[in-house]
Amino acid sequence: MSQFKPIRPSRVSDEVVKQLRDGILSGRLKAGERLPSERDLAQDFEVSRVAVREALRKLENSGFICVRHGATGGAFVQELTFDHLTMSFVDLFLAERISIEDLYQVRLLIEPEIARLAAQRITPEDAGRLLTALEEEERQSQSMEDDIQRKTTVHFILAEICRNKFFEVLVRALMEVTRRVVLAGSPDFNFIHPAGMHRPVVEAVLAGDAQGAAEAMRLHAIEFGKTLIQREKTFREKQSLSSS
Repeated sequence: MSQFKPIRPSRVSDEVVKQLRDGILSGRLKAGERLPSERDLAQDFEVSRVAVREALRKLENSGFICVRHGATGGAFVQELTFDHLTMSFVDLFLAERISIEDLYQVRLLIEPEIARLAAQRITPEDAGRLLTALEEEERQSQSMEDDIQRKTTVHFILAEICRNKFFEVLVRALMEVTRRVVLAGSPDFNFIHPAGMHRPVVEAVLAGDAQGAAEAMRLHAIEFGKTLIQREKTFREKQSLSSS
């Protein structure tokens, strides 16, 4: 007996999306599981294969499934991650719907709070990870990408220490947009983010000084954010030249 319900004509593909998405979110359809074929889904839902195909495309675009081609292909349930949400922020930035100044204002609000909470909630294991990340970012990097990765790790760890998934996804999105701007607009990341900028934040967090950690992160966000706003102008100029 099919686990799906027949669908009535209005907004057919959206109804297919809803049932499949509900199945994934409830755990009835598990990560890695292969969905029935388009033909079988069309029969189960009592809709056309076109409606099923459209629904699968929507689910793939939103990260719920991946579609593989070939003899062993098909639609497979994805492990849900923050990647699609992060890339949505990047797409909005590239489309000029959000700016670095917008992100700067958000960072100025949330990152001091992240540092404050991290100082209150840090464990000995967290402290070891944070100190290692700080030491790594102050060593000589081999490339621009490597330098950016080293200098964003501290932000990721601080967000993880808060034990709040919303903070984690926001920080990952902010860092990815920052990475795009830096790579496009600056030949030397060390110039705009010198080694040691995170040390006052990390030392305050390690000491359990919540207020000191928040203030150190606020100052860091201001210093780095103002520089990055200027770099965005260079990025936009390059975009304008390449499209002309």
